[in-house]
Amino acid sequence: MPVPYNSMHTIDINCDLGEGFPNDKALMKFISSANIACGYHAGDIDTIKSTIAYCVENGVAIGAHPGFNDKANFGRTEMELSVRELYDLVAEQITLMQDACKEMGAILHHVKPHGALYNMAAKNATMSYIIARAIKELDPQLVLYGLSNSYMISEAEALHIKTASEVFADRTYNAKGQLTPRSEPNAMIHTTENALAQVLKMIEHKTVIATDGSIVSLEAETICIHGDGDHAVSFARSIYTAMHANNILIKPCSSI
Repeated sequence: MPVPYNSMHTIDINCDLGEGFPNDKALMKFISSANIACGYHAGDIDTIKSTIAYCVENGVAIGAHPGFNDKANFGRTEMELSVRELYDLVAEQITLMQDACKEMGAILHHVKPHGALYNMAAKNATMSYIIARAIKELDPQLVLYGLSNSYMISEAEALHIKTASEVFADRTYNAKGQLTPRSEPNAMIHTTENALAQVLKMIEHKTVIATDGSIVSLEAETICIHGDGDHAVSFARSIYTAMHANNILIKPCSSI
């Protein structure tokens, strides 16, 4: 039996949804935030609205998940855009989600960049600033979900935007605290046992063991669970169950 921590920890569990995979509805009961594809890297307006409806039904915080306009590569191929092009890319997708939420009587809670856009911004202060500026100018109450200890967090905080430092249950980290590229063979964590061990360490000790064995410090305010895997639902259920078993309260980041 797991031993509960002496003090109450709190965590948000987020999941990338609306990307055309069959698990969305089943995942809702195990998460507190959803990042909904805005139709550029995946999804369409019908998918957006149905996913918003699932969120409302289950009390899950609604987020925009903007990515590069590249469905052929699922938004996972890097693209070089001008400042204006990047601003417009992000602003258009957030606006689309705002309009969909308004039509359905829902509230947009956060923004989390997707795929290559996320990974590039994490390492690039200018990109992170542009993304944060677009968020602030559209709705300064939105929360930016970004990689813990990355430029996404620091640039948003410099603009006085609320942030949520994100960690990953199913991804490994390098010694700089960056995600191991998916092109490398050790990028993914494939067993539930190892994923749970990493998650609990990140929440309780604010550290993660990098692929070279070093210990990296990080903040863990929201955990990402990917919704596109073959075992996504069972994996999410295990994470959710482990949080409760270890006396960790699950809430959207605005409630922490």
